[in-house]
Amino acid sequence: MSVKKIMLGIDRETIPDIGFYLMSLFFKVYYFLNPQDKYINSFGIKPGDVVIDYGCGPGDYIKLVSAAAGPRGRVYAVDIHKLAIKSVKKLIKKKNLHNVTPVLADGYSCGIKDNTADLIYALDMFHMIEDTNSFLNELNRLLKKDGILILEDGHQERESSREKIKKSGKWEITGEAKRHIRCKPLK
Repeated sequence: MSVKKIMLGIDRETIPDIGFYLMSLFFKVYYFLNPQDKYINSFGIKPGDVVIDYGCGPGDYIKLVSAAAGPRGRVYAVDIHKLAIKSVKKLIKKKNLHNVTPVLADGYSCGIKDNTADLIYALDMFHMIEDTNSFLNELNRLLKKDGILILEDGHQERESSREKIKKSGKWEITGEAKRHIRCKPLK
């Protein structure tokens, strides 16, 4: 397996700890130079929404999403990597984010109750998922029937993302943007 595939997590469910640290450093610099406010605002998060950041990594979007959901909202930061959860916990404490709950997933299962979320976003991680049907089933279980899924292609072609979504039989694609596909659940 190539170094690039290992570091980006391509064909792997998770990246090694050193890859996580390097990714975190890269994104701190990248987001400092390229603020993501406009991108996150395009998701349409409203005050009081319950939002799940599935594959939250070091929590780069958590502060923005926490503010958008507001004090009546809730944000779940879900990841399978223990270092991601550790990073989010530090961020919660440092930024005093009372509406954020970190959740360590076990495979594709995160233990959040059915039909909880108004919006789920999964950014730059879909390419790492081995069993896309199980993953997309879990997201479908978590989302309310009128909820929205924002799924970023990551390091794969858009057509590959579309095929995986359609194959699951759980989602209808309702829109596409440069960086992501917007879906609604078929319940």
